[in-house]
Amino acid sequence: MASNSSKKQGDLRPSIDLYDYAKLPDPKPRGRPIADDLSDWRVVDDWPDDVPVTPEEVDVFERWFGELLDGMFGPESDRG
Repeated sequence: MASNSSKKQGDLRPSIDLYDYAKLPDPKPRGRPIADDLSDWRVVDDWPDDVPVTPEEVDVFERWFGELLDGMFGPESDRG
């Protein structure tokens, strides 16, 4: 009868799942995330009135966006 009482005491210990590492993680939610409530957002324009631009920066814009700007405003010779 002593063996029965030791089994009962052993049943009180929490069981350990040795295969816990093999469980799949919870699936991630699919679809588009819920949109934020934009009613309490505030836009702040803290840029200065005049933004300094170096000649090198102008050259970069002219090189990369020259064709686009010429299409919008016409070639530089027409603006003369």
